[in-house]
Amino acid sequence: MKKILVLHGPNLNLLGTREPEVYGSLTLDELNETLRVMAVEGGFELIAVQDNVEGELINALQAHGFSAHGIVFNPGGYTHTSVAIRDAVLAIESPVIEVHLSNPDAREEFRKPSLLREACLGSISGLGAESYLAALRFFMEHSG
Repeated sequence: MKKILVLHGPNLNLLGTREPEVYGSLTLDELNETLRVMAVEGGFELIAVQDNVEGELINALQAHGFSAHGIVFNPGGYTHTSVAIRDAVLAIESPVIEVHLSNPDAREEFRKPSLLREACLGSISGLGAESYLAALRFFMEHSG
């Protein structure tokens, strides 16, 4: 069975309570369940990982980045700061789509640059949970 990794970065464990006007009211568990149901219905296994620690996100990329059909990755604040995560994305074989619930380009200046975007297959942002769903849908539809 093909698997897809959904990797959530720092503070995403607080979804539903952290700045709901920016990130929405959906909890991380609810988002993961929605993604899991969609994946299973399409014949895929979904692995969902959330971590606040940069090194653990890198460990997850390395652990799944040679066997996953695709990786849906919201690096959170590490988007703008982590050369190490960028290097990890470049070192693996699985394609990665960078996702964000909000639109970093419409927010503070420090949120606009992404160190990861160029290392990823694509980027989807500003659509709330639909950013994740669109990335998952892409990988499911391109499962050649």
